[in-house]
Amino acid sequence: MKQVILYSQPECPPCEVVKMFLKENKIPFEEINIKEDSEARDYIIHRLKSYSTPTITVDKEVITGFNLEALSKALHL
Repeated sequence: MKQVILYSQPECPPCEVVKMFLKENKIPFEEINIKEDSEARDYIIHRLKSYSTPTITVDKEVITGFNLEALSKALHL
């Protein structure tokens, strides 16, 4: 099974849609709130080169922003 990590923040409607999408497709995922976790925020900015949420990693693939098509492809749905 692929490791899925969702980097999100409060009051982010696209983040909520991604969470619903993952739950509906029964995809286990870890959610990390970048407002509460400054190390995670720095990680997505400096390592993943992402400046927005949602940012999702599927194993080593990075999906930046709201892109359900890319997420579906990465998850082979």
